[in-house]
Amino acid sequence: DAEGLAKAFEQASRAAARFGGTPAILLEHYIERARHVEVQILGLTDGTVLALGERDCSVQRRHQKVVEESPSPGITQELRERMLAAAVRAGEAVGYLGAGTVECLVDADKQDFVFLEMNTRLQVEHPVTELVTGVDLVEQQLRIAAGERTDLDVTPRGHAIEFRVYAEDPKRFFPGPGKIAVWSEPSGEGVRVDSGYTEGNTVTPFYDPLMAKLCVYGQTRAEALKRAREAVADFKVEGPKNNLPFCAELLEHPEFVDGGYDTGLVSRMRA
Repeated sequence: DAEGLAKAFEQASRAAARFGGTPAILLEHYIERARHVEVQILGLTDGTVLALGERDCSVQRRHQKVVEESPSPGITQELRERMLAAAVRAGEAVGYLGAGTVECLVDADKQDFVFLEMNTRLQVEHPVTELVTGVDLVEQQLRIAAGERTDLDVTPRGHAIEFRVYAEDPKRFFPGPGKIAVWSEPSGEGVRVDSGYTEGNTVTPFYDPLMAKLCVYGQTRAEALKRAREAVADFKVEGPKNNLPFCAELLEHPEFVDGGYDTGLVSRMRA
């Protein structure tokens, strides 16, 4: 309410003055039901900036991404076009070169968006963009760095989903390091696994617990979901705790299946 806002403003201003030397603070737009959606861009050597579609990263735990998909099932085509155009303008404004990601928060109810940040690097979730566009982003980074000109068709086709396979408790999401006794990756049409571990390796507590990225592709989202269920069931990891049971649970959750989820989904699942 207004009284609480005034009090919070005063407290924040005092803290800013104490720690930053100025009472000036920034008020950010509040979004009650938010989706985390980002646009992959590629700045070419001739100054052109391309948008390679968007990725929806709204499935998060501890404010960190767990599942990403492209295209986003929660935005309209009109909003998609505005976001892609804004991302291109941002890249052009700074003369951006190479791969980068313009991240946004989307108001799921109002179908509008605000800028969050830009990551000037390749992202963990870049495989979903590669799967729907057929563009190898790592290759393109090298070609651009070498000064090569490139002609790309970046029109997205189909649907891709990525699951981050973590060595962590699937209920509370605490890290669960340990030696890997069994490691068997799924395979088949539309299935891609980027892994950093295998049988006999030990996941230590000293680094990020990400073990692999399980990615699936289908002509439609329904086909991608079907392949995801089969791939998650076929992925066998024994030794360290892992979040594959959570992935299986998510794939049956109505909010995720119908695509109407937001960043609060995992919290609601664990409430």
